[in-house]
Amino acid sequence: MKAVRFDEYGGVGVLKVVDVPKPVPGPGQVLVQVKAAGINPGEAKIREGLLHARWPATFPSGQGSDLAGIVAETGPGVTGFGVGDEVIGYTDNRSSQAEYVVVEEHDLTARPAGVPWEVAGALNVAGATAFAAVRAVALTEGDTVVVAGAAGGVGSLAVQLARRAGATVIGLASPANHDWLAGHGVIPVAYGDGVAGRIRQAAGKVDAFIDTFGADYVELALELGVEPSRIDTIANFEAPAKFGVKAEGNTAGAGASTLAELAGLIADGQLELPIAATFPLGQVQDAYRRLASGHIRGKIVLIP
Repeated sequence: MKAVRFDEYGGVGVLKVVDVPKPVPGPGQVLVQVKAAGINPGEAKIREGLLHARWPATFPSGQGSDLAGIVAETGPGVTGFGVGDEVIGYTDNRSSQAEYVVVEEHDLTARPAGVPWEVAGALNVAGATAFAAVRAVALTEGDTVVVAGAAGGVGSLAVQLARRAGATVIGLASPANHDWLAGHGVIPVAYGDGVAGRIRQAAGKVDAFIDTFGADYVELALELGVEPSRIDTIANFEAPAKFGVKAEGNTAGAGASTLAELAGLIADGQLELPIAATFPLGQVQDAYRRLASGHIRGKIVLIP
């Protein structure tokens, strides 16, 4: 089967698609024929070696956690899924960007018919992260929350989940994404110089802040008077120790039950995960180049 591999840290040029043996599911595991696998910024950082101290790679390394596909084989003891079932899931083994992947049974959920393959395959990391971030800032009816990076993979879901929690949502994004945000009940605000003033003009008091981008957004939240306990960042690893803010993301939100809940909302038309582009597996380098170019609404997905 074909699978993405890299043999050393580096830029997109180290990524390649190679022939490897099809894996065999062990006890409690499921072999999934992958129909779609989303790509994520964290994968690029791991591949570049930027997270070596936190999440080192072992070479040759596979890549990818998000996936959706069709059950091809089940290992001993698997009772929840059978061959031919359509599933959404994830793997922690950096291996979903391939034609087949072995997944733990408890990391899968059924794909609702109303969720397209490319959306299903891109849902896990962004969805679990958005779910955890919104939960972390404890939104209630009448709160105002600012989401930085509001049109990205995580941000586009976080703004919608925050609206569902009853909050007024201010989304920081480039002007090209303002119509999309407004169409989802979000107040769009351009980032850049003077952003604090524009936020105050749009909202007055800000109760919570979700940072999906990094840079100086935690400092901005504090400047706006937000309590540290109601600031969550998924992109500034130093901020929790420095400022006492939260850093709850994919690890805090991950789980088949979260996937099932989000997929159900998508199937019911109550939540949208925008797909910016799809690429064949063989064009994995192009997919990550597109991701690195920035200003992407939603997700980029590989189709094996």
